[in-house]
Amino acid sequence: MTKTLAVVMDPIATIKPYKDTTLALMLAAQKRGWQLRYLEMQDLWLRDGIAYGRMRPVTVFDDTTHWFELGEAQVQRLGELDAVLMRKDPPFDLEYITATYVLQRAEDQGALVVNRPQALRDANEKAFISWFSHCCAPTLIARDAQTLRAFHGEHHDVIYKPLDGMGGSGVFRIGSDGMNLGAVLEALTDNGRRHIMAQRYIPEIVHGDKRILMVDGEPVPYALARIPQSGETRGNLAAGGRGEPRPLNERDRWIAAQIGPTLREMGLLFVGIDVIGDYLTEINVTSPTCVRELDAGCGLDIGGDLIAAIERRLEPAAA
Repeated sequence: MTKTLAVVMDPIATIKPYKDTTLALMLAAQKRGWQLRYLEMQDLWLRDGIAYGRMRPVTVFDDTTHWFELGEAQVQRLGELDAVLMRKDPPFDLEYITATYVLQRAEDQGALVVNRPQALRDANEKAFISWFSHCCAPTLIARDAQTLRAFHGEHHDVIYKPLDGMGGSGVFRIGSDGMNLGAVLEALTDNGRRHIMAQRYIPEIVHGDKRILMVDGEPVPYALARIPQSGETRGNLAAGGRGEPRPLNERDRWIAAQIGPTLREMGLLFVGIDVIGDYLTEINVTSPTCVRELDAGCGLDIGGDLIAAIERRLEPAAA
């Protein structure tokens, strides 16, 4: 029997099809015979406890000029779908959290939601590494200026960043001279009103910030090392970094093994972990990317692997 996958995402007309991971996942599902439905955040609601969506049938194409065709919109109970893929990019704000409430009711009413809504709320992409501190460089989450300054006094070369950013936005490196530390802390914490993250600077960033994709708790065998451009400390592709596929090394696999069972238990089927040198720096659960680059560079089918994992999760319900 044909299965239906609804995808909640940013406007499909505005994506960059040659590099968009969500499109890659949709292409993989379609190839495996799934029917696709397209939604944006405004298409989700709750009525008397029932989760609904205004969704449009969508056909996708691996074409940089014509990558989708939409059908007529229809309202449907989300719980009647086989699966819902939540791929809305941050910011992780109140609107995003509200969407997870709708999707949690959809999950309660029968749909498999990837990633699980409660886990999306519980696993802040910066703070979640605190559950795996044995894999990390020294890290602090605080909003008190004195505490954040003391961390710099201890480690001398520190990265400061917001807890809700993506693509390298709002990331600052403060070197041993402490230049502009006060201004950075005032801006990032909104004068002490917001918690931020501080991490000891990891010099191995010059060799790349590795994105390791995890599918149902298991790592893809290659990482995308995102190498900063000259004069930058951020390797993010959105910040101008250059992507270079590399096989996982022993330390990468060890870190993945530390995290994988927890991801699987929480229902986080598709996750991107970031590793610099020997250290875990982030766990990205909302809309991890780099599928296109790794598929093309390493002959992989990561989207197919994820859809297969979703199908395995649905097997008990179908039995």
